Amino acid sequence: MIRGADAATGHRNQDDGDGGEDWSSTRAWVERGLGPAEHLTDAEPLRGGWTSRMRRLSVAGPSGPRALVLRSFVKPFFLRHAEGLLSREAAILRLLAGTDVPAATLVDVDATARHCDHPSLLMTLLPGTVRLDDAGADRRADLLAAQLLRIHRTEVTAATRPRDYQAWTAPERVAVPAATGRPELWRRAVDAIRREPPEYAGTFLHRDFHPGNVLFEGGRDAAGRGDDDGLRISGVVDWVETSWGPADLDVAHCSTALALLHGVPLGLGFADRYLGAGGTLAAAGPAHLYWRLLDALAFAPDAEKVAGPWRELGRTDLTPALLTARLEDYLQALFDRYA
Repeated sequence: MIRGADAATGHRNQDDGDGGEDWSSTRAWVERGLGPAEHLTDAEPLRGGWTSRMRRLSVAGPSGPRALVLRSFVKPFFLRHAEGLLSREAAILRLLAGTDVPAATLVDVDATARHCDHPSLLMTLLPGTVRLDDAGADRRADLLAAQLLRIHRTEVTAATRPRDYQAWTAPERVAVPAATGRPELWRRAVDAIRREPPEYAGTFLHRDFHPGNVLFEGGRDAAGRGDDDGLRISGVVDWVETSWGPADLDVAHCSTALALLHGVPLGLGFADRYLGAGGTLAAAGPAHLYWRLLDALAFAPDAEKVAGPWRELGRTDLTPALLTARLEDYLQALFDRYA
């Protein structure tokens, strides 16, 4: 399961340098692909990701400065899966280049580390920043719903259709919080996904669409200055898990993230925003409930895989205890509405 804003967010990592990882061969690979008389002037670690080592690369040349983003897989688990993940992201970035989805432009990829120190992908830097604060979350949720619908409407051919989705949990893999005071709720939730998936009409899925993977420009700044009407999505990042499956699953993933970040009401209502934007979801409550629970249970017990990057981006209030409580409240709210 891929979590976190693992592409250009414009946030520099608090660590200095590159964490002791040698990237001399990777740097040489990048420089060989630059334009005539271009050269690297700086490399800054980016923060907010969990699966990859991300760097912002500054390039100087006759046409002026520009910035690129380098994703490298260095953790053992992701090294084992790097070829599939990076090849998939490269293919998706090529596909999206001809659409209105604001994705980065692929520059180059070395998915098997033939030339690099680690499997790597090079892409353009997108403008904007990740915004995870509670202020303005309601307005951003509307923009997220509309953007997700545009992603789902991406046209594919038999050759460009991504792989079928993979579930990120199963009944026997759900990690129930050890100190929960609501064991019956967890048993009920796990039992609800102990079935064959509902039938669905397949669509193009981002598969990891949530506020940490979306960049915004405009709107109000940290001091409250600006105009909410000027807020816009300037980029969607992290396409390594792109899949084919039910729209409900993408909606479910963003819904869970919103519930954890901002509280249950915003997460519970995200599907309504998606429908209001013109989207279509499972007509039957139990079918939609299945997809919502399948996603939410993958965050158990404390959503730490997303909480770490979120705290790094300023949400230090998101403690494991708070996130577990919100997750349990969200499970109950799903049953109250859809069961």
